[in-house]
Parts: sequence; C-alpha cells; structure tokens
Amino acid sequence: MWSRPIAVLIALLLMPAAGLAEPKEKIAALAPSALVLVVNDKGDELIAQNVDQPFVPASVTKIVTSWLALEVLGSDYRFQTRFYLDGSRVLYIRGGGDPFLVSEELVPLASELVAAIGKEPVSRIVVDGSYYPANIAIPGVEDTNESYDAPNAALAVNFNTIAAVRKGKTVRSGEEQTPMTPLAISQVRARSPQGRSRISLAQNPTVGLQYAGELIAAFIEKAGGKVKGKVSIGAVPKGLEPVYVHSQSRPLAGILNGLLVGSNNYVANQVFLEIGGNRLGGPVSLAKSLKIANEQLAKVGLAEAIHLEEGSGISPTNRFTARGLAQMLQLFEPHAALLRRGEGASFKTGSIAGVRTLAGYADTSQHGRVRFVISQTSNDGAMRFKLLKALQSEL
Repeated sequence: MWSRPIAVLIALLLMPAAGLAEPKEKIAALAPSALVLVVNDKGDELIAQNVDQPFVPASVTKIVTSWLALEVLGSDYRFQTRFYLDGSRVLYIRGGGDPFLVSEELVPLASELVAAIGKEPVSRIVVDGSYYPANIAIPGVEDTNESYDAPNAALAVNFNTIAAVRKGKTVRSGEEQTPMTPLAISQVRARSPQGRSRISLAQNPTVGLQYAGELIAAFIEKAGGKVKGKVSIGAVPKGLEPVYVHSQSRPLAGILNGLLVGSNNYVANQVFLEIGGNRLGGPVSLAKSLKIANEQLAKVGLAEAIHLEEGSGISPTNRFTARGLAQMLQLFEPHAALLRRGEGASFKTGSIAGVRTLAGYADTSQHGRVRFVISQTSNDGAMRFKLLKALQSEL
C-alpha cells in the first residue's frame, strides 16, 4: 500500500488529465466526427480530436495567404496603377493587380490624374492588362455569375463585379457611388436576374479590362476631365514614362483586414499572385506564387503541413494538417487583430460544399488564450460555433 504522501502526489499528478477528460468528452458528444484541435500558449494540446488526417481548409486558407503576404510584401506595401499620356493625348492605363480599385478609390485617383494631365480632352483610353496573362486560371473558380467567381486581372474595378438593380430592361446601379457604363448595362441585361444583384464579370479577361477602362473614364469626367474616344485594350508603348502613378490608399494590412473579415476570394488571389509577381517579376503566375509560398513555409517547417493550390480557399484541393495550421496561428498571432472578433474570440470561417471550418484564437477561463482549429465534413455552419463556445466554457 502507498504511503499517504505518495498517494497525494499521484492524485495531484493525475488531476490535469482528469480535468481535461470532461471537456474532451463534451466536445466528442457534440460532434464526434469533427476535427478539433486546441493548443495553449505553451504548445500543449488540450483537445486533439480526429487531427491525424489532412483536411480541406476552405477560406481559413486566407490566414496563410495573409501571413505570406506580410512576410513577402510587408504591412505597408501598396499596390500601384500607372498612367501614361502620349503626344496625341492617348491615355494608357497599366494595371498592377490592385485588388481594391473600388469606386471610393477611383474618386481621388481621377482627381489626381486630371491634375497631372490637365483638363484638355483625352483622345481615347488604352488599357494594358499584361501584368496578368490572359490564360491565368485559379483552381476552384468557375465561369458563373456569382461574385465569388470573379476572375483575377491586372486591372479590375469593384472586385471585377457589377452591382445593379434590374427591372425589365431598365438597369440602374446598385451602388450610389458607382455610375453605370455601356458595358455594365449590357452585362446586366444579358446575365443578371431581375431585382438587385452583384454579378462577376465573364471569365473572358477583355470584358473586365474594358469595364475598368469605362469606369475610370466616367470618374475622369466627374473630376472635370474629358474623354472623347472609346476604351480599347492594348500595350503601353515602349519608352513612354508614366505621368501619374496611383498608390492604393490602403496599405497591405488594411487590405488584409478587409480580406479576412469579408472573405473575398478575388482579393485573396490578387494578393497571393502579387507574392510571386513582386519577388520574381511579372507577369504574375500561380507557379511563381506557389514557389515563393512553399519557400516561405519551408523556412518555418510547414512545407509538408500546408499544401496550397491557390490563395483563397475556393479550391477543394488545398490541404492542411490541424497541427500545421495551429503552428501557423502561432506565427500569425502578432496580426490577430486583422481577424473578425466576437464573443471572446478572433477567428476566420471557411465554407465550401460539404466543408465548414473555423480557426483562430479564443479566451478561456482556465487556460487563457488558446489557438483552435475546427473542421467538419458537413454543411452545418452553426455547429462549429457551438464547438467553439463549448471549448471556451469547458477549458
């Protein structure tokens, strides 16, 4: 028989394990097939359920893309769009992959551009989208009207989408700040349902480039300039120097905050493509960005744990391990404020057909702030939040 001191010591040693048994059982009772990993600030695994097989991360992928962008580009990086004017007052616009050329950004852009080129009429506009190859394709992105399937491009406005309200053949803008252009009206009539909608522009890259040129022309007119001729697609002549370079008003950190909260697939892959384009030069390509991404992941020992096919999570062929993502969350923790926050947690959700994910940081009563990864092979989006609440209350 053990002496009383030894028995007390053994009981004390067993207490943490016994204390964690109940939370594990409650998580298992809620969702026995779900993947759940909870790690404390020391790296101890508090809960590890079904964590041995890689899972489809869906939009949780955007955490990895954001970390890569901050590592490669830096938090103050700003996308640029260049403008050129020749002797015949032909205005050339060369896109640089800016993911946030929204209408609100085009107001100061047009004002500064008109100040640089003067109010004498522009004879026509030529859009140069050569920084992105015409055949670029993102795995998981389809040719649909859905805004999440908007094609990536060197020059695109309003996330390569059109917001509109259609009533019969009558079309008006769905945004007070965005004028309608001839191409926008024709696209909405041909592709949009009745009522209010936001459609992606067709996967044909010339459509998005044409629309970008038309909308910039409209904002030039609003800024007091004048555009006489039509918008066409072409190349900036060699040797022509820019008359104005527009730097995005949002630094990369601001773009990533919008990306992580709004979960925009188009923005995610614009950022992801710039990782390779910036480091290896244009034109951009998935191969270049994946090369840089894998090199960065290898530096922190995550090349095997995080497999990327693209940067948004729209592709079901992305694969993460739970422990790999938990390690990424440790690396990303200095930037956790970029994530959505609510009820004592900072998190990113993910949803594609048959997959619901949730990952981030959560406050607990006994273990302080923990990192967590939740994944379900189902369409029950509410259950992941029930699991999050359960682990917060039980740990």
